[in-house]
Amino acid sequence: MIMTLIDLALILALLATAVMMIRLRNLFAMVMLAGVFSLLSASLFVALDAVDVAFTEAAVGGGISTVLMLGALALTARHEAPIRRNQLVPLGVTIATGAALLYGTADLPLFGDPAAPVHTHVAPYYLATAPKEIGIDNFVTAILASYRGFDTLGETMVVFTAGVAVLFLLRSARRSRGEVSGPRDDAPDARSGKV
Repeated sequence: MIMTLIDLALILALLATAVMMIRLRNLFAMVMLAGVFSLLSASLFVALDAVDVAFTEAAVGGGISTVLMLGALALTARHEAPIRRNQLVPLGVTIATGAALLYGTADLPLFGDPAAPVHTHVAPYYLATAPKEIGIDNFVTAILASYRGFDTLGETMVVFTAGVAVLFLLRSARRSRGEVSGPRDDAPDARSGKV
């Protein structure tokens, strides 16, 4: 009962954060709320006993993505430009996508169903073979670091590439504004020892 109340409170906090993000026009506040949304999502994952997903959401969604968006925000204006086009088409696409997602979940097994395919095919294989094949007692670590190792490496490379791209964008923006230059005229000359 108490966990259901916690889950409900987190879901309501997520909805409130999403509504505030939609209504804001200040881009800095939107980036901060996106970080809050990610941390609330990570908390919900912890409440649902998906701690590995919660770590990923907190690190990527709440941490790295927020830093990357702040870096991109340094290249843009602080406020969103006024919208001059019809909003019905994006609204229709959003509603159609949501309806398709809801339709797609209709065939999923019930939450916690012991007869679900994940519990009858994949999980028994990992539980039986991971300690022998990998030599790691923690099954989550064994799966993420070995069986899904290339997937984890790919996710890490995507985040790294995005971070490097933002750094290059920031540097090129500073150069175009004339903020990055060579050594200053009044800087000490290291070769001559003059100050």
